[in-house]
Amino acid sequence: MENNTSKWVLGQKVTLHPTTGDYDLVVCETPAGAQGPPPHIHSEYKEAFMVIQGELEFFVNGKTFICKQGESVDVPPGTLHTFSNKTDSPCTWVNIHSPKGFSKFFETFGVPETEDNAVMKSVEPEIIQKVLATASDFDMAIPPPPQ
Repeated sequence: MENNTSKWVLGQKVTLHPTTGDYDLVVCETPAGAQGPPPHIHSEYKEAFMVIQGELEFFVNGKTFICKQGESVDVPPGTLHTFSNKTDSPCTWVNIHSPKGFSKFFETFGVPETEDNAVMKSVEPEIIQKVLATASDFDMAIPPPPQ
């Protein structure tokens, strides 16, 4: 992904910002009413979220809570998590993965924002199936939904 180019990844607008450190830094926008990725666990990655504008609803290790503008969420390895935007306004947030490497997920599944219907293409069933089939390649374990 080139510097500051945006792509749509699973319904989220993602802009990667290159770093010299051992972490990936991404600015994301989740549209109003949008669901995030399926609940998943990273075994190696530490992940942090900081809401810049709006709010996100998080699900972290069985607990659901709201993260508002100026607040952050820290997700250590081995933690089941996801998020969604249940409001009527988009949410802008910063996402950090450490160590560096998760940006490959965004590069692999991202649809350039300049493509027609990029948002819809980013959540097509074929993309979702590819994410589910290759999640472990990106240090993502996606457990089956509870019965």
